[in-house]
Amino acid sequence: PALFMENARKGSIVSRANSIGSTSASSVPNTDDEDSDYHQEPYKESYKDRRRRAHTQAEQKRRDAIKKGYDDLQAIVPTCEQQDFSIGSQKLSKAIVLQKTIDYIQFLHKEKKKQEEEVSTLRKDVMALKIMKVNYEQIVKAHQDNPNEGKNQVSDEVKFNVFQGIMDSLFQSFNASISVTSFQELSACVFSWIEEHCKPQ
Repeated sequence: PALFMENARKGSIVSRANSIGSTSASSVPNTDDEDSDYHQEPYKESYKDRRRRAHTQAEQKRRDAIKKGYDDLQAIVPTCEQQDFSIGSQKLSKAIVLQKTIDYIQFLHKEKKKQEEEVSTLRKDVMALKIMKVNYEQIVKAHQDNPNEGKNQVSDEVKFNVFQGIMDSLFQSFNASISVTSFQELSACVFSWIEEHCKPQ
């Protein structure tokens, strides 16, 4: 009887231990699931951090590029280097840098147009000088071929007498046919007088 009672007591202890163990096991969360959740959550956080960091870096690069562009404009445009008394020694704003750049570009366009007009005028002058040069070369060549041509020229007195005779004739016709009472009458008949009396022959 004593042995039977001892075995019975041990069996009850084992069954209670099993029940307690099963209850404890059921109440304890699954360690595998916990490990999987533990590893998965930091991965999500790390991916978000990487995206946030990449976006921040891209935004910073964009801002640095814009800042470098404005700094380059301020260094290139001469009017941006001049300090404005209303601003003092403060750094120029982006709006002022852009406006001064636009003004400077417009100034350069005007200067370019002006220089193109000057170049066109100079080219015309060069062309006229070339024509005159050719004419003078021909005169010099003709003089060199016939050096005695100028010795038998008409005297200045004879030239003046001829010119005076022509002018006297023109003045007589002008005085007879032109009225100078008013500018309207003068302009009305002067062209017909030129056509009739001032012909080359």
